[in-house]
Amino acid sequence: MSLPSVLTLVANRRDNTLSKEAIDIARNLVKGEEPQILSEGEAVDIPCLTPAEGDATLNTIRATLAPYRVDPILTKTRGRRKAVLIADMDSTTVDGETLDELAQLSGTGAECARITQLAMNGEMDFDESIRARTALLAGQPVSELEDVFKHLKLSQDITELVRTMNANGAVTALISGGFTWFTSRIAKIVGFQQNYANVLEIRDGVITGKLLGPILGPEQKKLHLIRLCEERGVKLSASITTGDGANDVPMLLAAGLGLAYHAKPRVREQVEGQVNFCGMRAHLFAQGYKADQITNE
Repeated sequence: MSLPSVLTLVANRRDNTLSKEAIDIARNLVKGEEPQILSEGEAVDIPCLTPAEGDATLNTIRATLAPYRVDPILTKTRGRRKAVLIADMDSTTVDGETLDELAQLSGTGAECARITQLAMNGEMDFDESIRARTALLAGQPVSELEDVFKHLKLSQDITELVRTMNANGAVTALISGGFTWFTSRIAKIVGFQQNYANVLEIRDGVITGKLLGPILGPEQKKLHLIRLCEERGVKLSASITTGDGANDVPMLLAAGLGLAYHAKPRVREQVEGQVNFCGMRAHLFAQGYKADQITNE
């Protein structure tokens, strides 16, 4: 009979190796069984009795393993493979904040970055912040969107996460409090089946500084998650979400597995599941995928 929980340990293969010492420390903390290798030197599963709700225990494990630059992720044994994936765009699917980079080109970078920081830390209403940041772009040519897009860098292993889940029958969606102009293009490159964001008004090749339609904010992200699960015919427990900012918290808490990805401090305080050192492969290992089951095609 399998134990009810699994502690997955992941090291970032780009600059680290999962050591036996780190594995032994974690195993002792949770009184776990023999580790099961998911990827040599990169990820293992440790079956254990520790309840998946053990926030204090997981925080202790995370703090203890931090010097080893290892991400511990605690999940329930049943239902590990998820049928729905929703990922935030800025600072999650791509490095950096597209709105901030647009503002840099328009000469309003400092003010936009200040507003973004307030919003992502939960210190400013999201709807207010997105309208204020969008207004800073008024009068800028659409060519600036192209300039930002050309220099965007995808997050480590994001294509592997999305394409592996696609290959295993999951619904995958990119979501953002930013603009559909970017999400539609990023989704196509990465392989997301669907994408949702705010619609930026553009007239005669010029950004007006206004948004069309309702704002896609924190609660709307959560509602998209609920809807996608309903359409897929699964419970929320069969979903995985990932994001870094305060506007991601509702969908992170609602999902079966919500992982705060290199997240802001206030987000880490609220969300138990975290990836602080690794790339997106950690999201697959947390679902029990082994290295030879991961695809980038």
